[in-house]
Parts: sequence; C-alpha cells; structure tokens
Amino acid sequence: MNLIINATKIPGCYEISSPIYSDHRGTLTKTFHNHVFNNHQLTTNFRETYYTISHNNVLRGFHFQTPPASHTKMVSCSYGEIMDVVIDLRKGSPTFGQYHVFTLSPERGNQAYIPDGLAHAYYVSKGPAIVIYHVTSEHSASHDSGIHWQSINFTWPTNTPILSDKDKNLPLLSQFKSPFTF
Repeated sequence: MNLIINATKIPGCYEISSPIYSDHRGTLTKTFHNHVFNNHQLTTNFRETYYTISHNNVLRGFHFQTPPASHTKMVSCSYGEIMDVVIDLRKGSPTFGQYHVFTLSPERGNQAYIPDGLAHAYYVSKGPAIVIYHVTSEHSASHDSGIHWQSINFTWPTNTPILSDKDKNLPLLSQFKSPFTF
C-alpha cells in the first residue's frame, strides 16, 4: 500500500494519493505512513486532529494561523466531495499570491498536504461532506486569521455560497500584510 506524493506548483504543497483496496466488506485506504512522509521530508508532528461536517454550497475559508502558532495541515474528505483551494502567502515564494485547487473525496483516496504559510479554503460540491484536518499546532484564537474568499481571481461554483459571519468579513488578500516568509 504505497502512498503517492505528487508536488503541486506551490513549493511544499502536495497531493497525497493512496490506492483504494476493496472487497465484499468495503474499502481500505491508508492515509499516513511515517516512512513515506519522512522520505519526502514532510512534517508529521501533528498536534490536533478534527473534522467538520458541511452541507452542499458551504464555503469555509480562507483560514490559517499566524506565527508563532502557524501550522502545516493535512486535509482529506472522508465523505462527500470538496473543492479545496490553497493560496501561497509566503513573501519571497516564487508562487506568492498564486493558488492551487484539489478535488478531495473518498473515491479519489487523496488528501492535501498544506505547508505553513498557505491559506486554506474549501467549497462543498457534494454534501454533506466530512473533512478531516491534521494540524501541527494547537488552535490559538489570538493567531486565528484569514482572508476573504473572493481575494483571488478564481471562479467558485457559485457567487452565493453559505458562509460564516467571520468568513464574510475577512480582509481581502490585497489588504493583508503577510507575516510568512519563504
């Protein structure tokens, strides 16, 4: 059961895929293998794991934590399907301000590995969706931050997603002074 780690155009950001094994009982998908992650020099010191359940048309993000509580995230969708979008916020990065899109679902057996310094959002395209997060720092309300979902030149599936009050009022990327460096 080998995990496949594919680089994206954003340095340090990967799509991780696993073969899905199925039989008359159901399926098995391995989401983590320490040896494979270590061989690719990926951070694996996860401090929290949590999940969300969201309905169709929900958009969450763009979220991140600022230093010194920033973190790497590994995100997967165990039920439903999401469009997962990340933006590089690291000053000096060759892809600063650029984004990458993943389609995550249990049928694909994939997940997004999102390094420190990237903002993360997702849109539920097939709900309900259960999204699982593994993060390398604990939640810190004083470092919890984000940028507005319409901050980049990206066409979401709808102009009227279901948003939290927090997400409706986040600043635009153009108004955000990034504390992250590449």
